[in-house]
Amino acid sequence: MPLAFDLHTHTVHSDGTTAPEDNVLLAKEVGLAGVALTDHDTVSGWTQMRDACARHGLAFIPGIELSTERDGRSVHLLGYWVNPEDAALREECDRLRNERSRRAVQICERLDDLGVGVDVARVRALAGTAPIGRPHIASAMIEAGHVPDVQTAFDRYLADGGPAYVPKYAVDPVRGVRLLADAGGATVLAHPGVSEDGGGPVTPDLLDELAAAGLHGVEVDHPAHEPDVADRWRQMANAHGLVVTGASDFHGERKSLHIGERTTTAATVEHLQTLASNKMHDRISVAPTAS
Repeated sequence: MPLAFDLHTHTVHSDGTTAPEDNVLLAKEVGLAGVALTDHDTVSGWTQMRDACARHGLAFIPGIELSTERDGRSVHLLGYWVNPEDAALREECDRLRNERSRRAVQICERLDDLGVGVDVARVRALAGTAPIGRPHIASAMIEAGHVPDVQTAFDRYLADGGPAYVPKYAVDPVRGVRLLADAGGATVLAHPGVSEDGGGPVTPDLLDELAAAGLHGVEVDHPAHEPDVADRWRQMANAHGLVVTGASDFHGERKSLHIGERTTTAATVEHLQTLASNKMHDRISVAPTAS
């Protein structure tokens, strides 16, 4: 069986529901050779994930998912092997984290006006030490009996442009690519087809801009990409000479996605690491040690 890696997973350090070691155990259970941690705007789970991978014989790919925005629509960027001490990246992540807290208060105020209010203190408790995100608000709404699940919370209230949506400070995606690249990372555009609805933010023109800014790859194989969408983005990635990756975008119980549902080959992971200019991290081994 070819060695495979899942390059996009989340934990309780952002908007997932699992601990880093849980992700590692799940990755081992399905036979992966390695797994990435790509929490939103934070690297706080790296040490736990690295230690768990070492204990269980998997390769660890350190990553981050940076939140950016173009024309009021979210564009997510994955950065692998970045320098976690890079001053500009740390400053931006701190700013995004603080913005999430301010925004959560405003969203809760709007929900209250709509008659489906939730306690901000409960939202903060659900987030714990993670940056507060809309999924935490959705969880509070479920607890309060306003909606049956996270998807309904987004569809009815929280999605971009929804009645409780609050615009936020965000980095432009071109600047985001440069921030990640300047921090030494290999940069990948996350799930570009997820927002395709006739007015999605990731257009061919934007891909041109991102590639010119130093983008290295596109997350083509994603559970939310229908085959025709994946094929279209594969063609566009190939046309730009960009690396094609695959991953689950695992969030634990928040989404019906499973670690290893989509994967990236060992050869592609090795190539992606050669594109990262930060050499502080261990090189990926395609033959992880036995646990």
